[in-house]
Amino acid sequence: MALSSPSVDRDTDAARNSAVAFRGPKPLCAELSLMLEARGIEHDVYEDAGTWIVAVPPSLAHRAYDELNRYGAERNVPRSPPTRLELFPGAMYGAIGYVLVLLLTAYCAGMNLFGIDWYAAGALEAGAAHEWWRALTALTLHLDQEHLLGNLLFGVVAGLAAGRLFGPGIAWISIVAAAALANYTEILIAPIDHRAVGASTAVFAALGLLSGFAWRLRLSLRERRWYRWAPLIAGMSLLTLLGAGNAHVDVLGHALGFLFGVCTGWLYAYTGGPSKRGRHAQIAYGVAVALLVGVCWLMALRHAA
Repeated sequence: MALSSPSVDRDTDAARNSAVAFRGPKPLCAELSLMLEARGIEHDVYEDAGTWIVAVPPSLAHRAYDELNRYGAERNVPRSPPTRLELFPGAMYGAIGYVLVLLLTAYCAGMNLFGIDWYAAGALEAGAAHEWWRALTALTLHLDQEHLLGNLLFGVVAGLAAGRLFGPGIAWISIVAAAALANYTEILIAPIDHRAVGASTAVFAALGLLSGFAWRLRLSLRERRWYRWAPLIAGMSLLTLLGAGNAHVDVLGHALGFLFGVCTGWLYAYTGGPSKRGRHAQIAYGVAVALLVGVCWLMALRHAA
């Protein structure tokens, strides 16, 4: 964007006591007008002989010219083309598996299958570090239908997005691993009377996974700072909006899930992601995470029997 040096224009009545900061097409003058207004610089925009002019008081001419030059330099920075991402099919299968696991666990826990209190056996309990399986079994338990339906809805949405980006198998094993790590950390650091259940930690791990991945990709682009940090800011805003609430909301678990998800996504973007991403690898990862959930529940039920 070429800028003219400020000069006093006495050819029109509108500019008789003003300094011309810029001459150009109407859309660009309107854009510069918004910038000057944001910077609190008094100015005028008018047409003179078919040319649009941005004019300022003579006392503000050099300040306006400096701001326009800064804006022009930033506006003309060559932008790197965004990274082309390969989207994966089959994300719906991962989401269906997530729904089936939560519904099956809810059914079994609701009828106290095998005569065991599933909530006592699988809930997250602070201080129970030796019962490490609780970090994962707690993700599949819910207090009531509203709690379950909310996590089903948001989990499916976040899981579909992650599944399209990483493939369903890698996405869900990454989400579950980040959420389980967050839960185990919570077991270690939460107050001794703290108990929690719910897949919301996994939901926020999925949100963090997406945010961290997009954030790291944008950091390498020659863009404005807020554009590069936008994915992380958006993720943190959703965490604040959806992850906080009354005293019964596990804010610590939500925050830890998001944090570990961000770290996982950031590492995937930094390293180029897992090396094995073919169909067979996706199936293997998906089966592995389902077996892991099953094994953890077998250990929890056996310990409680």
